[in-house]
Amino acid sequence: MISSSGQWFEAAILGLVQGLTEFLPVSSSAHLRIAGAFLPSGQDPGAAFTAITQIGTEAAVLLYFRKDIWRIAMAWLRSFTKARRPEDAEDVRMGWLVIIGTLPIAILGLAFKDAIETSLRNLYLTATMLILFALVLGAADKWGARVKPLKSLSWRDGIIFGFAQAMALIPGVSRSGGTISAGLIMGYTREAAARYSFLLAIPAVLASGFYQLAKSWNDWGPIGPGPTALATAIAFVVGYWVIVAFLKIVSTRNYLPFVIYRIVAGLGLLALLMTGTIPAT
Repeated sequence: MISSSGQWFEAAILGLVQGLTEFLPVSSSAHLRIAGAFLPSGQDPGAAFTAITQIGTEAAVLLYFRKDIWRIAMAWLRSFTKARRPEDAEDVRMGWLVIIGTLPIAILGLAFKDAIETSLRNLYLTATMLILFALVLGAADKWGARVKPLKSLSWRDGIIFGFAQAMALIPGVSRSGGTISAGLIMGYTREAAARYSFLLAIPAVLASGFYQLAKSWNDWGPIGPGPTALATAIAFVVGYWVIVAFLKIVSTRNYLPFVIYRIVAGLGLLALLMTGTIPAT
């Protein structure tokens, strides 16, 4: 168990890492897993801590996209009443697409729950995924048509986005990286793929976070409730500004810097593992 002062320090660092990496296509879960190995305690903060701090970053999504989310949610709810309106059709469809796209990660997350919390957190696997999905992202960004707007999203594409998001259950893949890569491969613009990635993550991340919060209520593991709350708050503040910056970047820049970063990080992690500098588990 980490000392009390150590918990607060490590939680603050991990919250900063979570906020900086959640929305970038670099895998926040991988960075939390790696950061834990370099902190004084050298402990993996765990899947539960990762899921709970993601509540903070998803709160940032709720704040940034509050108008879109409110409009979609109200239109979707009205569709079940006599108050439904023809002009709500697109928002109702988007509401259903978010729900349908969430099903793959919900089903696979439950089916592979034990592996997600144990064997899939092996750092050799994390390093491999960082490199492999860097190549996927790079190829998708280079050869994707990048012409389809978000309103062109079909039911088939929504499900494909959903399975791409589910790949992020493996640290190193990246939720945004997986969904953005899938979007680019299917011909969507960078902005459309990124915005749908953010919206699609809301139900899955919040459900996972609050589930882990309830599950951990009497057994917090290496990091206690106070430090975990601090990490979540830091992730919220930092994550909000990362959203602002990232959406500006993708409208004018390609993903090559993220591709290079992922490859360098993956190779660096492999080198640390092979030299015994940090343990794989």
